[in-house]
Amino acid sequence: MNIFQKNSDIFNLLAEGVSEGIIVVNRDQVIVTSNSSAEEMFGYEKGELLGKPLDTLIPQRYHKHHDQHVDHFISKSEKRQMGHGRDLHGIRKNKEEFPVEAGLNPFELDGSVFVMALIIDITERKKREQELSHWARIFNESLNEIYTFDATSFIFKDVNKAAQHNLGYSLDELQKMTPLDIKPHLNQSEFVKIIEPLLNDNTGKIKFETTHLRKDGSTYPVEVHLQLSNTGQNQSFVAMILDITERKNYTENLERTVQKRTLQLTEALEKEKELNELKTRFLSLVSHEFKTPLSSILTSITLLGKYKLTEQQEKRDKHVTTIRKKVKYLDTILNDFLSVERLESGKVNYNIEEFPLSKLVNEVVYDANMLLKAGQKIHYPENIDDVFIKFDEKTLELVLSNLIHNAIKYSPEDSTIDVLVKDNLSTIDLQVIDKGIGIPKEDQKYIFDRYFRAENALLTQGTGIGLNIAKQHLENLGATLNFTSTQDKGSIFTVGIPKEHKT
Repeated sequence: MNIFQKNSDIFNLLAEGVSEGIIVVNRDQVIVTSNSSAEEMFGYEKGELLGKPLDTLIPQRYHKHHDQHVDHFISKSEKRQMGHGRDLHGIRKNKEEFPVEAGLNPFELDGSVFVMALIIDITERKKREQELSHWARIFNESLNEIYTFDATSFIFKDVNKAAQHNLGYSLDELQKMTPLDIKPHLNQSEFVKIIEPLLNDNTGKIKFETTHLRKDGSTYPVEVHLQLSNTGQNQSFVAMILDITERKNYTENLERTVQKRTLQLTEALEKEKELNELKTRFLSLVSHEFKTPLSSILTSITLLGKYKLTEQQEKRDKHVTTIRKKVKYLDTILNDFLSVERLESGKVNYNIEEFPLSKLVNEVVYDANMLLKAGQKIHYPENIDDVFIKFDEKTLELVLSNLIHNAIKYSPEDSTIDVLVKDNLSTIDLQVIDKGIGIPKEDQKYIFDRYFRAENALLTQGTGIGLNIAKQHLENLGATLNFTSTQDKGSIFTVGIPKEHKT
């Protein structure tokens, strides 16, 4: 019977009154007594630990170093906490390991040295520490900004590294600031109004968007997730901040793209509507413009067959002239339609070459003479024999023919159409001047639109595409087409041909 068994009543009185486990070992590290808390902690029955070596309660991997530590400790005979700075583990009877904290106290009794170990199971504490460590890592390593601040004073209590880095402030600087110092667009009353649902316990968390101000004065958009946390008697706000710069940029780009696509779709629909209207007008125009001259040709041919006598030659000549005029007119509008198709398909091939202007003017005026009304005449330009132009000859012929034909068509009988040539510094200008019906002021801005006919010209034959084609061709070649006009007084159309053609 050892000394502790002799004094069991005293030991039980002392040891059973504490919740911590108590184990006493002798110099040979053999357990000489233990309390019920220790036996329960390690999973043994009462008295089952007596006489067992201390290593019974220590995981195998620690045995070698543990014996040396205990021997060293006994030799120094000083009271201290065991394993200071290291994690200690015990092992239960069922081989389950668990973390412990042990305080060692050497003492001498009846000439023998003993060590009393006060052992605490710190499993729950370790779990809490690990949880705190886990959340601390999340707090510090999170790429999002995280803040905690006092619910009364709003002073920052802690700010993670991401927030410090993004704002450009140190932790010491931020702990002297409040959320209002980094929210330039919010004053205190506005901020209190936002967080009021949390203060009134009406909601668990709120979310809102705002702007944060960096130390360098720059700003960036953020989404704030805010909730109230109770730590003891103090209340704190925890804020998770998401930098939404990329989201904002994406949203703005998406909105711009949607607006652009919507505009493009609207324009496409308008274009399609316009094309449908143009097709309708085109079909109506073609029907009218072809039907009228064809009817005249058919009538003249029919009448020609009736004038068989020699003395009726004058009447025959009159109808032949009519047929020629109508065929020439049909040829002109067919060329216009073909030119429209080539322009739209991009199949126009220009042939730039140098040629005498007089040659082209002569040919156009000669053909136009067949279309003159009674008493009309064309005044030919003077002194152009030495004028040479570097341009597409077919295009200029088409344009000049169109302008002269229009002047004939919209001028009265017994009137003069002037064709002038002006040699300027950078251009050679061709002008066609008439004293016809002119163009109403309100219609002048539409005069180059395809199929447009001025209000005072609706009863006169025409397709409304000649000027449109002429202007497009000229602009393709770097030339210009402009006009001035006064209703009931006449018009002046001017073609500007650059002297230096740009290919």
